[in-house]
Amino acid sequence: MIMRKTTLILLGAATGAAITLMATQPRLVLMGSSAKAAVADTYRQLNLFGDVFERVRADYVEKPDDAKLIETAINGMLAGLDPHSSYMDPKSFRDMQVQTRGEFGGLGIEVTMEDGLIKVVAPIDDTPAAKAGVLANDIITKLDEDQVQGLTLQQAVEKMRGPVNTKIKLTIMRKGQDKPVEISITRDIIRVRSARWNTEGDDIGYIRLTQFNEQTTEGLKKGIADIQSKIPENKLKGYVVDIRNNPGGLLDQAVSVADAFLQKGEIVSTRGRNAEETQRFSARPGDLTKGKPIIVLINGGSASASEIVAGALQDHKRATILGTRSFGKGSVQTIIPLGSGNGALRLTTARYYTPSGKSIQAKGIVPDIEVLQDVPEELKARTDTKGEASLRGHLKAAEGQEATGSQSYIPPEQKNDKALNMAFDLLRGTQVNAAFPPNAKSVSSVPN
Repeated sequence: MIMRKTTLILLGAATGAAITLMATQPRLVLMGSSAKAAVADTYRQLNLFGDVFERVRADYVEKPDDAKLIETAINGMLAGLDPHSSYMDPKSFRDMQVQTRGEFGGLGIEVTMEDGLIKVVAPIDDTPAAKAGVLANDIITKLDEDQVQGLTLQQAVEKMRGPVNTKIKLTIMRKGQDKPVEISITRDIIRVRSARWNTEGDDIGYIRLTQFNEQTTEGLKKGIADIQSKIPENKLKGYVVDIRNNPGGLLDQAVSVADAFLQKGEIVSTRGRNAEETQRFSARPGDLTKGKPIIVLINGGSASASEIVAGALQDHKRATILGTRSFGKGSVQTIIPLGSGNGALRLTTARYYTPSGKSIQAKGIVPDIEVLQDVPEELKARTDTKGEASLRGHLKAAEGQEATGSQSYIPPEQKNDKALNMAFDLLRGTQVNAAFPPNAKSVSSVPN
């Protein structure tokens, strides 16, 4: 998100929590004798680094790459801070910007790698690929005249992306066709669908948020409007908002998603090293769901921005949180561009807190109703996330005991999804639980 003060704040799990694009401002610093001594010691350590750097350049068995040495040293310094601080080289910085914008110049196909070739999972509706006739299960063998064999999936994706209004030719092997099919496609703006929705029966709206990019709130609004157009208000029993395995994204999107369901009150606060750096984000009047009941689904893969939404709706008793404990990613990173061609610094600068003042760092959001899925035996070892508390060098919990990760498995078929089906049953009244609906009278401790 681009906020005031040219600040970009992102929230994510292992890929990087709340992030800020920040313009630096000059400071006048007056130091006492102890501070001067500390600075002098720091310079001695920097001289030590310089000595080691020169010795490596001069005596290593092979001539090293100076730029690589510096980048590795920077990465080592940041990795020693916490798991979410890091250096992004120029390419990584560009990729991060594409991810957070949620749009790019491309073709509009979801792809995977199969036997060294690119397989089309599905073309995205109303994109150049869909209009040109690309089909699910097509095998892409060439991009223009370049063979796909030997490329990684990421390399192939980068070749398919490019400036809007430029062309690319795909050579495709298609089941039932004896000869390769050649399709020329003109790239266009592709928007990542971070919000998907549908009606469940004729009485419930289901909304799935997969990440928090610049398109998420707009997608949520469209979803709510579409559901309301299909289900009359007197029949609509409520909404299920599914943020399971959502790793996070932009802070402003987390705030605006929570705001869509709230009339007033604080949504989240961020607190840095200094008290004057505290920021508070509050809801504005207007509940898009018109007060209908809401159940939010979370699990061990719900992190950061997802936890902001769940924590705000839980603290304000606006929604019942159902599933398993979330990841526990409660820190904010600032992204500081380092000048043209130098990439950017991702630095942890603050923690975030739910409206009631709780930090979920290394603890997570505890659901109001815990529901464990039935996990196939062969998947049991791979379906639990370890959570923030298990990451080496993580920021310690501000207070209280830390908690490890929890179940993150989502059954592929709805009939086996115990959490989702329980949410439907609660909204329809075929199941009863004391946590649903939440008791809105018990929110007096939450800032309003």
